[in-house]
Amino acid sequence: MKNELEQSFVELLEKHQNIIHKVCRLYTNNYHAHNDLFQEITIQLWKAYPKFRGDSKFSTWMYRVGLNTAITLYRKSKRTISTQDFEGVAFKMTSEVYDDTEEQQLKILYKAVHQLNDIEKALVFLYLEDKDYREISETMGISEVNARVKMNRIKNKLRTILNP
Repeated sequence: MKNELEQSFVELLEKHQNIIHKVCRLYTNNYHAHNDLFQEITIQLWKAYPKFRGDSKFSTWMYRVGLNTAITLYRKSKRTISTQDFEGVAFKMTSEVYDDTEEQQLKILYKAVHQLNDIEKALVFLYLEDKDYREISETMGISEVNARVKMNRIKNKLRTILNP
């Protein structure tokens, strides 16, 4: 039974690992911090996986766990991500190399997004992932109306940052 659980987890994780990479990119500024946060989110996902009931899509649940882990670590460490030892984890997975050479416009956008607070970053991330407001509200644990209002305020804030 445990082997089946591990196998299904690894398959889902490999299929959706870009979600974790995107969360890591949003909350870290360098390669090592990115890898540390990726590892920590993976560990938290594995710990929580037995409790995943399938009430939502795996990817939605993964966003929620990933964002909560990143926000929690970000707040605790004030930009220094601490991680758990990965040696004791029983499963192995292949990891895609994450290409960090994005277009200049994307770098400018990320630089602007880094100036937002934790919750605003999470909302922008989900919005840029083409999540509808219903899914954003479910992932963030807020009402759909609140998600829309916050997103409009964030858009205005980003316009001000990008066009001073």
